[in-house]
Amino acid sequence: MTEQKKPKRKPGVCIPWEEKLKELPEISGDKELVQKVWEDIDALGYVYIWQCLLSF
Repeated sequence: MTEQKKPKRKPGVCIPWEEKLKELPEISGDKELVQKVWEDIDALGYVYIWQCLLSF
């Protein structure tokens, strides 16, 4: 059997910025601002998932 190695993710991250950036068209504005907004929203999703798991 062959094992598929998944890339390591930092704690608190669902979809890393590097992966999401591949899906997006060229960013013509402030790339750092877009990255910060994505990471903030992604962190909220991570917290939501953990909250659901711990609540039940």
